[in-house]
Amino acid sequence: MRILFIWCICAMVWLPLFSQNKNPVTADAPVTGGIKAATAGMQSMPGFIPMYWDAKKGKIWLELTQFDTELLYYPSLAAGVGSNDIGLDRGRIGPSHVIVFRRSGNRVLMTELNYDYRAVSDNEMEKQAVEESFAQSVHWGFEATAEENGHVLVDATGFFMQDAVGAVQAITRIKQGNYKLDPQRCAFYLPRTKNFPLNTEIEVTTTLTGEAPGEYLRAVTPSPNAVTFRQHHSFVQLPDNNYTPRIFDPRAGIGSISFFDYATPVDQPIVKQFVRRHRLQKKDPAAAVSEVVKPIIYYVDPGTPEPIRSALVEGTAWWAQAFEAAGFKNAFQVKLLPPDADPMDIRYNVVQWVHRSTRGWSYGGGVTDPRTGEIIKGKVTLGSLRVRTDFLIAQGLIADFEDGKPLAPAIMELCMSRMRQLAAHEVGHTLGLPHNYIASATRRASVMDYPHPVIKIDNNGNLDLSDAYPSAIGEWDKVAVTLAYRQFAPGADEKKEMDQLVKGYLANGLRFLTDQDARPAGSAHPHTHLWDNGTNAAEELNRVMKVRSIVLNNFSEKKIPTGAPLATLEEVLVPMYLFHRYQVEATAKVLAGDDYAYALRGDGQIPNAIVPAAEQWKALNALLATITPSALVLPQRVIDLIPPRPYGYPADARETFKRYTGITFDPLSPAEAAAGMTLGMVLHPERAARLVAQHAVNPELPSLDKVIDRIVDATFKVPQQSGYAGEIQRTVNSQVIKQLISLSVNKNSPDQVRAIATLKVKELQQWLGAAIGKDVDWKAHYLFAKTQIKGFEENPEEITPFTPITAPDGAPIGSTEEEWLDE
Repeated sequence: MRILFIWCICAMVWLPLFSQNKNPVTADAPVTGGIKAATAGMQSMPGFIPMYWDAKKGKIWLELTQFDTELLYYPSLAAGVGSNDIGLDRGRIGPSHVIVFRRSGNRVLMTELNYDYRAVSDNEMEKQAVEESFAQSVHWGFEATAEENGHVLVDATGFFMQDAVGAVQAITRIKQGNYKLDPQRCAFYLPRTKNFPLNTEIEVTTTLTGEAPGEYLRAVTPSPNAVTFRQHHSFVQLPDNNYTPRIFDPRAGIGSISFFDYATPVDQPIVKQFVRRHRLQKKDPAAAVSEVVKPIIYYVDPGTPEPIRSALVEGTAWWAQAFEAAGFKNAFQVKLLPPDADPMDIRYNVVQWVHRSTRGWSYGGGVTDPRTGEIIKGKVTLGSLRVRTDFLIAQGLIADFEDGKPLAPAIMELCMSRMRQLAAHEVGHTLGLPHNYIASATRRASVMDYPHPVIKIDNNGNLDLSDAYPSAIGEWDKVAVTLAYRQFAPGADEKKEMDQLVKGYLANGLRFLTDQDARPAGSAHPHTHLWDNGTNAAEELNRVMKVRSIVLNNFSEKKIPTGAPLATLEEVLVPMYLFHRYQVEATAKVLAGDDYAYALRGDGQIPNAIVPAAEQWKALNALLATITPSALVLPQRVIDLIPPRPYGYPADARETFKRYTGITFDPLSPAEAAAGMTLGMVLHPERAARLVAQHAVNPELPSLDKVIDRIVDATFKVPQQSGYAGEIQRTVNSQVIKQLISLSVNKNSPDQVRAIATLKVKELQQWLGAAIGKDVDWKAHYLFAKTQIKGFEENPEEITPFTPITAPDGAPIGSTEEEWLDE
């Protein structure tokens, strides 16, 4: 689902190799005579840029007819590699480039204009001054082979055969081997090489060869020394100048493009921003609700299996409600992609079903006019394994596999409900909407949040999945579409109209905060999180822990089908044992939290509101309840059920618990991972720094030293237990020591944070000196704890920050934080 609607793929992944300009195909000698003579015997492919296919030499020639005319170029992947971690997915679209073809003698340069720096002015000399002050990019140099009536024929084979999507960099970046393009294993893919009136599409089978392939490549490639995929090149006519950009407002919940406008008066900001949105015009501008000149149509991949396909169609169609609320009738439509349509064709907004080797993020991206922010094409990529993760969660919650007994219908309904929401979410990105991570705290107001399933407990103590996910577009989604798309009456002051719309949604209790406020582990907002629920994070955590307790108490061999290896129960157990993981993150952000807003001067919003002390202590108490032995122990029968892995069923290290016990299931490592997550969030260096700063300004707020005291009191200083519960206690205690020492030696933390952490380690050492272990296990534990602290005291510079044992992946696998606009 990766933020990330991606309008520009991470530069390190998609950086084209234009600067190399190494044509792997030997250029032909110039042909005397005209284009007709030069292309004799070739297949003519008329369209936006006329093409010729030379089957004898395996080349494509372009007939360039318009020079110094702006058009759009972008590369994409028609057939991907299949690894989320590498990121080279089917349907992934690269960055868009506004280019012109410029001729100089027999050389034609494909030049990208620099729209990051402009002069929005009628003064041509002023525009020229800015243009000549900043670099442009020549993507390729072509040789004019023939000419006729001002048209020029060029051999474009070398340009199309390059690694335009930056696959080599992507593989190198994550250390998957040393690869390079092999021209002898590249060729045009004619079924997807087509020409249309407004766009020219060329596809190439591309092969990289190399050595020392990494595990991700080995997992998805039949012969890892040769990685073959298909690249797609698109040349697109840019939209006309009848589109009116909308000025960006940070409160509006719409993505934007930005640029420097050097024609701006010195008393105004030089950085300008336009929102990203599709072009949408009413037939009757004066009507409150009107039919549109041209509707926005999305096409769902017919290769999606049922019942998922129907769920995707239904979820995508939710957006019609939002456009209706914005004043557009029948403006948003959903259809299946026709059999003869090409999903890479610029004319189709597409929801594409993509297969990968692991469960990965879905994406909402597309093609945008970099000049104006107008969305030209929406492109959604949905990973097929995500629905299996949803099934796994539902399986762990309520599955009861018995011979001859069907599974509860609620399991599949949860999966389809999630698919509807996911489709709506990713399509929302392609309409211009970023994430709104505060929506879960305001009546589940947006599909642009990351939803955690709401699992309720009925009056009989059973789990109820009927309201797991939203079933319609949210209140916020209607507001965001209205802010982006509403067509104001002729002569209206757009800024005033936008301000009124913002005041309206604020008065209705809606809010907007996004990735920068939610994703970082040290973030401060108490209501803005990923995969959370509830208006009060601490109360929801307590409720989720009750759900988790029911699940673990009911966990049995019936969670997997008869005949399945019992060892695979662990895959079902993981998301159930860690069912609270994201609500822990949400609750931790209440501690030293700041309930801020995207406030503008004069709009009446409260810019900052530190969370009251009582709420902060309430959150800490809820967090500490998650690391008690009663919360972390597994039922003995569950431990007894999970044997070592059988032959042919190796454990997936990303989906099962890490273990210290070798081949056997480790009943302690899950507790270490869970406790490490909680303590790591509470003692995050940024959170610790805020505790110090907030307490300095307002002594009524929790201080770092009192927070640490509360942690130590809840761990080391509770009565010693025996057996499994006692070992859980000691495991948690060890985490506390390591986390405190790590905070003390963290050179990026302010001195006072390190000083308080050091003091608390010293105080704990003194307490340990007087502590008496009830048995040999506790005596050993206290001795080792004192030894650790002594080592820290003697050689603090040699101590490296502690990294707790990692929990199995929770969120979709693959790149995340670096691509906030991807999911």
